[in-house]
Amino acid sequence: MPAPSTSLHQDLHRAGYYPELVGDVVDVALAGEDVLAHLVHPETTFDAAEVRRHVTVLVLTPTRLVVAHVDDHPADSEHPSASASATTEAVPLGELRSVALTHVVPDPQEHRRGDGPAELTLAVGWGAVQRVDLEPATCGDPACEADHGLTGTLSPDDVVVRVSAAAEGADAVRAATEFGRRLSAASARR
Repeated sequence: MPAPSTSLHQDLHRAGYYPELVGDVVDVALAGEDVLAHLVHPETTFDAAEVRRHVTVLVLTPTRLVVAHVDDHPADSEHPSASASATTEAVPLGELRSVALTHVVPDPQEHRRGDGPAELTLAVGWGAVQRVDLEPATCGDPACEADHGLTGTLSPDDVVVRVSAAAEGADAVRAATEFGRRLSAASARR
């Protein structure tokens, strides 16, 4: 098995999204620390006018979680050529507040121990960003027309990665699950 940093660079090249750029910014953020585990998640989004690419890279070191995001910026009237922006953040493991894994399993009655999910969402929170989901509050009386205000939930949303077997393949979901397992274990030790 190759060394973790070699494996990381192989996964960056396999993702095919500016692998040299992404590798450089991740290497700067790692600052020479060993790579214990990593997850490379390329994503393409479509809207009416354009196709946008994005990659999120999560790297677990002995002391930190390094998060890298790289986005496309198409040429426009102010910027005659396309560009990319790359942002990294290094979070000490002791600062992690939550590692949440949401497993989506079709036909749960058929699930057998060890079967992987069809989809996995990994949400990691350290308190930098939170998401508020609001909805109208009710009193339980279906005929009531009074305004009861709002109710909602506050969720950590520092980084969220969703991996689907239908889109990325079962191996990608297994890799995300294993990374989530390793990150969860590391956060518990701090």
